[in-house]
Formats: sequence, C-alpha cells, structure tokens
Amino acid sequence: PPLHTLRRLRRRHINRIFAGIYSLVVLSLLYHHLNGVVFGPNSFSSFLLFIADVVLAYMWSAMQPFRLNPVVRQEFPENLRASVEPKDFPPIDVFIFTADPYKEPPTMVVNTALSVMAYDYPPEKLSIYVSDDGGSELTMFAFMEAANFAKIWLPFCRENNVQDASPEAYFNSTNYAHNPQIKKKYEDMKSKVETAVARRRVTGEHISGEDERRILSQFSGDGFARQNHPTVIQVLLDSRKDKVNNGGPTPNLIYVSREKSKAVPHHFKAGAINTLLRVSATMTNSPIILLLDCDMYSNDPSTAQRALCYFNSKPIWPNRKNFGYIQFPQRYQGLTEADIYGCEYKMPFRINPRGLDGLSGSNFVGTNGFFRRRIFFGGPSSYIQPEIDNLDPFRVVEGPIDEPEVLEQARFVARSDYENRTKWGSEIGFRYGSLVEDYYTSYRLLCEGWESIFCDPKRAAFLGDVPKSLMDMLAQNKRWCIGLLEVGFSKFSPLTYGIKSMGFLMAQCFAHYAFWPMWCIPIIIYAFYPSIALIKGIPIFPKVNDAWFLVYIFLFVGSYGQDCFEYISNGSTVRGWWNNQRIWLIRGLSSFLFGLIDYISIRLGLTALGFSLTSKVENDEQKERYERGILEFGVASPMFVPAGAAALLNLLAFVWGSVRWANGGEVLTMEILAAGFGVANGLPFYEAMFFRRDEGRILRETLIGCLVVV
Repeated sequence: PPLHTLRRLRRRHINRIFAGIYSLVVLSLLYHHLNGVVFGPNSFSSFLLFIADVVLAYMWSAMQPFRLNPVVRQEFPENLRASVEPKDFPPIDVFIFTADPYKEPPTMVVNTALSVMAYDYPPEKLSIYVSDDGGSELTMFAFMEAANFAKIWLPFCRENNVQDASPEAYFNSTNYAHNPQIKKKYEDMKSKVETAVARRRVTGEHISGEDERRILSQFSGDGFARQNHPTVIQVLLDSRKDKVNNGGPTPNLIYVSREKSKAVPHHFKAGAINTLLRVSATMTNSPIILLLDCDMYSNDPSTAQRALCYFNSKPIWPNRKNFGYIQFPQRYQGLTEADIYGCEYKMPFRINPRGLDGLSGSNFVGTNGFFRRRIFFGGPSSYIQPEIDNLDPFRVVEGPIDEPEVLEQARFVARSDYENRTKWGSEIGFRYGSLVEDYYTSYRLLCEGWESIFCDPKRAAFLGDVPKSLMDMLAQNKRWCIGLLEVGFSKFSPLTYGIKSMGFLMAQCFAHYAFWPMWCIPIIIYAFYPSIALIKGIPIFPKVNDAWFLVYIFLFVGSYGQDCFEYISNGSTVRGWWNNQRIWLIRGLSSFLFGLIDYISIRLGLTALGFSLTSKVENDEQKERYERGILEFGVASPMFVPAGAAALLNLLAFVWGSVRWANGGEVLTMEILAAGFGVANGLPFYEAMFFRRDEGRILRETLIGCLVVV
C-alpha cells in the first residue's frame, strides 16, 4: 500500500498564463513612468511612482515562482506498519526551546513536551531535550513536576486515544472524557509551577526530597545569572529505568541549559540548537530530529509516523534522493475568523511552501521540522567529519544516558567556548549570521544540494499561540526584517550565491523573503504622496477616460483578486483576507520601515544587534479585545506613528477632494480612490484615536506624533 501520494494543482496553468499577461502590463506601466520622467510635465511625480512600481514589480515577480508548480501531498500512516514493524522505527530526538519563564510560561513549555511524549510511537525511541536558554530554576522545577505527571498522563492518552495530548488543550476541549482524578493532578501541578513563577523562586514547601533539592541547588551557586552560568544537564526521565503507571517505559526527558559567558557570543536560538545537536549526539544520537518552539504542542499523535511515510519511502519523488527534512506548517489555536493581526501567515506558512515543494523543497520556518541528523554535516556529496568522534551522525549509541562519562562529555560540548576554531555555525549545524536562523539555515542547506518536503495534513500536526497585541506582532516582524536583510545583503545573497547554487526560480523565492522590508518603499509612497497631491490639486494619475487608467485598475484588481482567491481557496474568509491585507500595509509603515532603519544602523555601527522574545503571556482584557476584532495599541511607540499619520492624511485628503469635486472643482478620480482606500484601511486607527476609552486605545503621545507628521 502507498505511504504517500502527490498531486499537482491544476491552477498552475492559469497562474502561468496570468503571470505572462500581468508581466507585460507591468512593463508597459514602467515604460509610461519613464516616459513621464523624461518628457512629462510632472517628472518628480513620475519618478516617485516609477521607484514605487519598480519595487512592487520586483517583489511581485519574485512571488511568481511559488505559483508555477504548487503541489499537495497526502500521507497514509495507517499503511506504515504493513512495511515497518514498530520495533524497527528509527529513534527520534525532539528539541524544545525556551528562554524566559516570564515571557514563555513554564506550564506552556511543559504542555508542549507532554504532547510529543504522548506520540503514537515506541516511547523508548523518543528522547525529549528541553533547551532552557534562560537558565531558570523555575523551568527546571516545572519539568521535574512534569516528569512525575507524565507517568500517569502518557498511559491515559494511549488508553483513551487522546488526539490533542497537551493537557491544557485537552481539558479545555469538547473531547475531554470526564476524569476528575487526572485533571486534579494536572491542576495541582500547574498551580505549584505558577505559584513558583509568581514568587520568582521555588520555595521549600514545593520541594519534596533531597534529590529535588540537589537538582535545584545547581541554580544557586555564586554568580549564577541568566547570561553567566555553567552548563546544567539533568536527566529527568530515563526510558531504561523509569516506568509509567501501567509498567511501560517512559520516553527520555533531558533538561539542558548551556554554559553562558558574557565574554563569548551565544548566537541566540541558532547557538542553542547547535548545543542540543552536540549534547544529544553524546547521549542518544538519533538519526531523526524534530525541532519545536515551546508553544507548538502536538495536535496529532500520528505525526511522527506521518513523517516516517517519507523517511522510510523510496523514491520520495523522482530524482529527490537528497531529501533532508520535512516541514509541517505553523497553525494556531485561538485564532479568530477575523485574524485581525494577520498572524496565521497563511501565505508564507501554508500557500508558498506548496510552490516551493513543487520546485526543490520548502524552507524551514523555525519549528515543526523533522530533520535527518546527517543534513547538518555538509552537503549530500560533501560530508564534513565533526571534530570529535562522539558527534559523528552515524554513530550508534547503546549505553545508558546517565552514565557519568556520558554526562561529562555532554557538558563539555555544551561549553560556551566549545565552538571556537570549529566549523559550527559556518559549515556544520545551524548557521550563524542572521536573526532568522531558520530561513538562513534552510536556505544554505538547499543551496548545498539538500531537498525538503512540505507536509500539510487536514488535522493540524501542531498548534501554537499567536500574538494578541499589535505591538507584539510588529516587534516580532521587525526582528524578522533585520534578519532577512542580513541574508539579502550578505555574500550568500539569493540574488548571487542563491542563483548559482539552487537555480533562478528557487533563488527568487528566497529573495522574495530576503527583501521583504523593501515593501515599505512603495507602501510609504502610495500611502502619502497621492493624498498630498490631492490636497494640492496636482494630478499624478491618469484620468478616467485615459487608457492608462485601465492599466492601473487591471494591475490593482488582478493582484488583489489573485491574493484573495488564494486565501479563500485555502480556508480563509473575505473578512480574514481583508484584515490580512490591511495589516500588511500597517507592517509596511511600521515593522518593515523600522526594521530597514535598524538594519542600516547596525551596519553603520550605530546600534548593536539584539534579540527580544515575543511574549506568550496573555492579558485577559487584551484577549477579550482580540476576540472582538479590536486592534490593541495601548503603548506609546514610534512604530504606530507613520501608519497613524497616513490614516489621518488620507482622511483629510479624501474629505478635501470630495468637497472640491462636489463644488465643481477638478475631478481627481484616482487620487480620491487611493485616499478612500487608505481611509477604509485606517478605520481602526480613527476608532482608537478618537472614540475608544479602553486600555488598548492609541495613547496621546502617539496621536501627537501622528499630527506632527501630518
């Protein structure tokens, strides 16, 4: 029986025809602008519009390779056991990453770990490594409690065929089979952990033995601080020794906090991943690795078997012999139909990867990826031997994971200075040099000749949380923008190195992401300049009876129509699509713009590169406003000023132009339409500026900044 199938979407033919027609019209418009620059009466306006439309044209053209050959895959994990016995399943190492117990609550991280420990997979072949880059006793304490709770939770999940194996998700779902005993045990565990977090320390009343006291004492040494502490590695569950309540083995559960020193760069998440690659190599060295963010819990216990449908299948695709990893999409719980912050990222996380899969493979999006361990040690035909034998990806580990010499070796490879004079971060492991280590590393791996697969089953394999405030979303986007530009303007730029290494089409896909922040240029021009021209009575667009008017209408309707169709055909709504395009414009006037400015400042040495976590802590009032579809401002930030100023200017221009039109003045139809479009997208700003009185309104300082700009 087949383990998987592949289907090419028929719309690819329409996409190709439309791309050809659209390209010709775009070129004609650029010619029109150039003609206006040289011979027109308003050369400055023509020049600005030319700059805006050149950027738009390039970003649109870089988007087209995604649409040339989109594919959809289907897996049949129920057929896997017909070809492979469970005892022959390959071992899997699962890496879960957290860095701050106050922004990433330990109970959330624990739920993610418990959900993958409950996979429908031989438990003795699962090893869960928790990387705590915050070096916090609170996270350690949470996992000590989780290790005990796992012994009753895992058999409960298997006996009751629990699909959403995150306890928090399960007990809040409609599938919850009433079991007050196990729910009480979970609530007790959760209460103990949250009490410790609220007190910012683990008190004696929660420590139930000398072993727990000894483990937690590792965090109380002299000088132990988040950015300056020794390595802490603790085996919390050992499948060879620990048993669940029904007598079966538990998965391995290992806590890791790598050594930190202020004198040595730690390379953020990429450094944490490389540390776990080395630590796990010394302890289990499983041939398959699953990378997970701390908030991405398993929503389907068959996901590991679904991945094996590709890892154990030949051929995966004709000529795709260099298959290296599988990407499952990021999908989210608690996402409203309106999706006011566009946080579903349907285009980069679900639509575009299908197009990449039809070429050479999807990029990695930071979580939900199953990797061959071998992929991190050179290209398919250029294996790089690691510096010590214990890190060899082909080495088979058979001994206990808690032997003193094993733990000593693990601590050694987790040292802060271990990577000095090695190839880690440059040719081995995750690559350093960008804040978006996921995009950059997968790009480099595909350039080396590896290929990947995008797997998007009907039931979400993983579910995570989304930001519930505009500021959190924009801050996250700004960080991405800086990292993407670091790649776009590096020696590994997709426009140079990428084209040589992976071909033109794949390189354009990665260039589309690398230059995302450049969207701010046309968005700023079109957000401000037509309204300024309308107020001054200067025509910058063709009149309704001019053939070029139809060119503008075709380009606008064609681009927006195709975008809307793709969203709706992938399960979204018209309202969700509208909110997504609005938030895209807001990003262009905030996170894209400020990301570009910060990148330039960093390159000029004016500011230092930093990394800020997106808070996963929910505020009840913020959550209520999010569910009602109300944008959350609530803080004074310069990032709100350009978008707020554009909204006010467009409103002023729309009213001014309409009044002039009503009084028989010159009719500037396209300018009025552009301002009206800005007004329609600015409605949440007007509400937050003038009508709202809740904590999420636009603050006075921000409003004054907007008025000053206008």
